[in-house]
Amino acid sequence: MAFDILVKGGTLPDGTAADIGIVGETIAAVGRLGEAEAGRVVDATGDLVAPPFVDPHFHMDATLSYGLPRINASGTLLEGIALWGELRAIATFEEIRDRALAYCDWAVSMGLLAIRSHVDTSDPRLIGVDALLEVRRLVAPYIDLQLVAFPQDGLYRAPGGIDSLTRALDKGVDVVGGIPHFERTMEEGAASVRALARLAAERGLMLDLHCDETDDPLSRHVETLAAETLRHGLGGRSVGSHLTSMHSMDNYYVSKLLPLIAEAGVAAIPNPLINITLQGRHDTYPKRRGLTRVKEMRAHGITVGWGQDCVLDPWYSLGTADMLDVAFMGLHVAQMTSPDDMRACFAMVTEENARILNLEGYGLRPGARASLVVLDAADPVEALRRRAPRRVAIARGRVVAESPGAGSRLALPGRPATVTRRRGPGGVGNP
Repeated sequence: MAFDILVKGGTLPDGTAADIGIVGETIAAVGRLGEAEAGRVVDATGDLVAPPFVDPHFHMDATLSYGLPRINASGTLLEGIALWGELRAIATFEEIRDRALAYCDWAVSMGLLAIRSHVDTSDPRLIGVDALLEVRRLVAPYIDLQLVAFPQDGLYRAPGGIDSLTRALDKGVDVVGGIPHFERTMEEGAASVRALARLAAERGLMLDLHCDETDDPLSRHVETLAAETLRHGLGGRSVGSHLTSMHSMDNYYVSKLLPLIAEAGVAAIPNPLINITLQGRHDTYPKRRGLTRVKEMRAHGITVGWGQDCVLDPWYSLGTADMLDVAFMGLHVAQMTSPDDMRACFAMVTEENARILNLEGYGLRPGARASLVVLDAADPVEALRRRAPRRVAIARGRVVAESPGAGSRLALPGRPATVTRRRGPGGVGNP
């Protein structure tokens, strides 16, 4: 059999040595393919070949805006939200679109080929929504981009919040979002969870709520999310992102909460880089780090994936679109340092995140979509330890990025070849 691309001599994440034959946009064969003919051979001898990285939690409308219109002086979540409100008021369609496209180039160079991005719906003009819908269209040949209608200022707290979110969904946004802990009261927060779950069920959409992103152990909206997920049959389509209040909850309450989340089929997305940066800002010592109970949730059979959340924006002054950085930080803060745990952390930025996004055709098997990444590492643990360079990224049967040196050469459909470096003048993140 002749292939369009043959990825030869690589090692899969489970340790299997295998060649991968690609025809068109599909993986046609996986195994020992000998001297099969191919239009192009990618020599992956000694390299790890993995399905592409997946980021289940990001804010693409704010990315690469660090320093605009000012810097978050306190480093807190609340100042970041206020600062985003200032930026949102002056941002243009073109600016949001261009920053997001630049970030997508970074993502491709790092083998990150599927992203779920929240997009703020609190501005009734919905400029960010329109910009990211355009980005979704432009990057569709090489990135699976899901958009979440996210009422940053609160569904009930912001004037016209319900109308703006509904209009965003009508425009084609994929997922229902919310932020119950940012409503005015606990009661309104719980009411927002109920309303958003009902909306997701009525429209047949997925549900992904920023949930309990606080150090307050009495912020327990994930409990309502689990109950409403059960009520509306949203298991497998419902996500609680952040869940940082669980870091501060007493063990007795958590012993009741975790089985409920598992029963409901609610997935969890902690964001370790941003969670340990923003949480505990009101503490002296001991200072909480705010990461949710990852190992305990996994032990209960809850699907948990690592998210990136922010790169060079009002909340986070660093970042490179590298999901290995995310997993590397996560394994430290969650104390997942055994070999099995580290391999699980690699899966949490690949297979587990793909499961959360309900991605079709994901994986390294015959019949799956021909998207993968070749890393300069022998196995997932070494990839995490070294945050291994990405040698080749293939999206839908096309080589879209190669990294022979410090930069990455991108060859994206419909665009001239470019070289991307993940830094910019003054550290402000222009590729």
